[in-house]
Amino acid sequence: MMNIRPVSDLRNKYPEIEETVKRGEPVFLTKNGYGSMVVLSLEQYSALTDEIELKLYEADLAADASDERYTAEEVFARVRRRVHGEKAL
Repeated sequence: MMNIRPVSDLRNKYPEIEETVKRGEPVFLTKNGYGSMVVLSLEQYSALTDEIELKLYEADLAADASDERYTAEEVFARVRRRVHGEKAL
């Protein structure tokens, strides 16, 4: 079940929020009834971002090893083809 709380709880009930995120549950904070932010543990955040950071690092290495460059239009055309199930060139 999603844990949704007002953003004021971050100030007023910090220990409760901290315990919740330490258990591995994200806390969704609202301001004036609208989503404002999500509080995650460092472990949860790392799980979400580590693979992306690794792929970006690998892309940097590949770019450094090659002189081949693409325009933004070429890159987005390839992405669109992949999204629509066509084989990229």
